[in-house]
Amino acid sequence: MRYPIRPVDETEWESFGQVLGEGFGWTPHPQQSARYKAETEFDRTLAAFDGDVMAGVTGVLSLTMTVPGGQLPVAGVTSVAVLPSHRRRGVLSALMHRQLSDIRERGECVAALYASEAVIYGRYGYGRASSELSFRIDKHASAFVRNAPADPSLRLRVARPADVRSELEKLFAQVVTERPGRYERKPQTWDIVLADEEFDQNGNGSLRTVLAEDDGGVRGYAMFRVKQSWDANGVPAGELKLYELEAADPAAYALLWRNVLDRDLISRVEARNRPVDDPLIALLADQRQLRANWADELWVRLVELDRALASRAYSAAVDVVIEVEDEVCPWNTGRWRLTADRRGAECKPVDEQPDMTVPMSALGSAYLGDGVLTESLAAGLLREHSPGSVRALATAMSWSPKPWAGLTF
Repeated sequence: MRYPIRPVDETEWESFGQVLGEGFGWTPHPQQSARYKAETEFDRTLAAFDGDVMAGVTGVLSLTMTVPGGQLPVAGVTSVAVLPSHRRRGVLSALMHRQLSDIRERGECVAALYASEAVIYGRYGYGRASSELSFRIDKHASAFVRNAPADPSLRLRVARPADVRSELEKLFAQVVTERPGRYERKPQTWDIVLADEEFDQNGNGSLRTVLAEDDGGVRGYAMFRVKQSWDANGVPAGELKLYELEAADPAAYALLWRNVLDRDLISRVEARNRPVDDPLIALLADQRQLRANWADELWVRLVELDRALASRAYSAAVDVVIEVEDEVCPWNTGRWRLTADRRGAECKPVDEQPDMTVPMSALGSAYLGDGVLTESLAAGLLREHSPGSVRALATAMSWSPKPWAGLTF
């Protein structure tokens, strides 16, 4: 092997971090570095070496992720970087192949990641499986529809996020199972989410939270920073930067958004990484005021196709033979019969004639319920042998609400 690959240990964290810093062009504060070190599962790291030089790295976080119909252990691929001096030498490919084999040996049938560049991971069998919106709303144009939900038993409470951490964690655990792509947070992840040193603020003010609650407890929260400013005439032009807004029911959700949008001295709200089917869109009386940008979010890879397809729920009955092409994980290559309905699913190898021939990335894209199977067919990126079979599979794999993770890992 040209570049030997092995896990790193804690004593090699500085070198591991240097590769990440060069790859991403980022120099974290020492406290930020310590937080990411605490989150790192060192037995799931990999590094490729050129002699004594650590040339490329990657890692995995052991996630419990919501998929259609339930939750599943998922390998959260993270910390992928190659030294600029070692690009185009096969370092990344060697790391990706080794990592997928390790994931399979761990018993995880699905891997997911956030792609720093969208062109990279398709060649390793990952497909874009969820999307996100970033949007800006001007305060003066944020009126809700007249029938927006309301509950007189709800009240708001302002608090420092760190002081109500246990309540935030409890509410998040309540909502995490409602949407595919969301994953349970470990204490180390919450440490990063709630970090509020000056270098975390980046000029945007302290981290703030408001909670919606009734006598039974917290039903939602919003977490944000406020960047204050005034225009040349002394008119307030502050910007509220929303990081999280989670709610257990529509009334709490609407109340929190209303509070965020109605804050004094604020002229606009900026929200990054929101789901593409965010209920706020339906709440706004003038939906054109949601000035949104779309981006890809989670990318998913089926590591063991049969187990993965049998481990999720389906929105409609389907019975198709899928011919799969998988150069990276050859154990998936072949013909598989997927039989599923709302009671369950089974995926078995067969010798029958296929209804379609698809690349693994297309199935990864569809896995969480918002794939592009029919679009890929129209683009000529997969082949349909039985008319209507791709549409039938796409319908069965679709899901509502649409997938969204909500926090980069």
